[in-house]
Amino acid sequence: MATTNILSSLAGINPLIIFAVIVWTLIWKGMALWRAAGLQQKGWFIALLLINTVGLLEIFYLFFTREYKVQVVKK
Repeated sequence: MATTNILSSLAGINPLIIFAVIVWTLIWKGMALWRAAGLQQKGWFIALLLINTVGLLEIFYLFFTREYKVQVVKK
């Protein structure tokens, strides 16, 4: 029953908007997963892989780990 409501509400959305959201999400998810793998953060990698927040969690992760990445590289 709930699936029918979701599908009927998505039917009115422009396919270009859906495509843009998918591309947006994949770009941010790819960058965040790449960094989590490089920093060997398995917990973050799994969370970023499984939780879909349309890029918000990924942007949050990338923003707050940028300084950590610089410190790891310098050592």
